[in-house]
Amino acid sequence: MRLTDIAKVKEVRSRTGVGFGDCKKALDDAGDDVDKAIEIIRKQSAVKAAKKADRTASEGLLAVLVSENGASGAMVEVNSETDFAARNDHFIDFANKAVNWVLAHGDAEMDGLEKAREQLVQIIGENISVRRAIRFVSQEGEVGSYLHANDRLGSLVEIRGGDAVLGKEIAMHVAAMNPLVLSADQMPEQELQKERQIYEAQALESGKPEAIVQRIVDGRVQKFLAESSLLDQSYVRDPDTKVGDLLERSGATCLRFVRFEVGEGIEKKDEDFAAEVAAQLN
Repeated sequence: MRLTDIAKVKEVRSRTGVGFGDCKKALDDAGDDVDKAIEIIRKQSAVKAAKKADRTASEGLLAVLVSENGASGAMVEVNSETDFAARNDHFIDFANKAVNWVLAHGDAEMDGLEKAREQLVQIIGENISVRRAIRFVSQEGEVGSYLHANDRLGSLVEIRGGDAVLGKEIAMHVAAMNPLVLSADQMPEQELQKERQIYEAQALESGKPEAIVQRIVDGRVQKFLAESSLLDQSYVRDPDTKVGDLLERSGATCLRFVRFEVGEGIEKKDEDFAAEVAAQLN
């Protein structure tokens, strides 16, 4: 087996918890596509929740900034090759400069940061990139933000009504609970159908009658929507209260949100010394 194949099997196994042979077979059936292999495994063995590939870590940090009047906010992710570099004072200063730039100019034009980025590369000796950035400008409300203590997880929300404290609370909830959409009706049909197919395969595998299977699937789909939609989620500080109800009691509406986690979606190279030697021999 090629080293690349082993790496893919290792990734599928770490994200599903099933055996080596099942992972390899699923990869074969999926044409070596890791995400498709995980879908196959979920359908066949009732794995409830494969770990998302976007949890693969990369190094760097987030910077978050809200204007003094609360009408706008910005968040950036700046990546480095090592965690050591991300703790460097020059790196932190650059991240702060980047978020200030985005707050002032938006996320479309990043050319003004290029000279500072190149200087930082020279100082640190690693590849540095502003991977992504976003700015919220509220026309009818205010922007709330949250940045976790490790600077690797953050969020922005725009709310109408309420106050700055509520905005921060909703932003903290978004960071902690990672909703996919604002409300259930915003869930993409493609995502919904994918989950439905997985639940159907799992239910049929259990041997239950087809009539019962449909009721089971419908229930699981509704649960998926409730767990994935911000307004339907249980508030992280009070599980007996839905976020939508909390906002309504405060006379507020959440208009949009965004959540960043450092390194999500980036595949991190993971090789040991033996694998490196074998790679060179091959």
